[in-house]
Amino acid sequence: MTTIQIAVTFAGLVLVVGIAWFFWGPRRGGLRAATTSSGYQEAMVLVKGGYTPDLIVVQHGKPVRLNFRREETAACSEMVVFGDFGKSARLPEGETVPLEFLPEKPGEYEFTCQMGMLRGKLVVE
Repeated sequence: MTTIQIAVTFAGLVLVVGIAWFFWGPRRGGLRAATTSSGYQEAMVLVKGGYTPDLIVVQHGKPVRLNFRREETAACSEMVVFGDFGKSARLPEGETVPLEFLPEKPGEYEFTCQMGMLRGKLVVE
């Protein structure tokens, strides 16, 4: 193999590892939902190339209200789905959409776009 072939192979391997780390690597610290005066655990989630924050921590047995605000036009981000809770919501561009549910059991629950490309995690303690 020539030096150029070795360099291209090495660059390709670095790119593959970088992509795998981005999609399957460890998540950042996340956000603990704040409890409001109405008793809801509430958090704002920005939808722009992904979910920010993509890790939200709540307590079980208390109602949750997640406010999603979509700031992009990508078709994939038009909807958010919480399959484990049987909840979903359409996310019109530029509008804040609340999604309310009651997590009764501790655990980790994924939320995604309708295509499963954008992902986030709800940790119920």
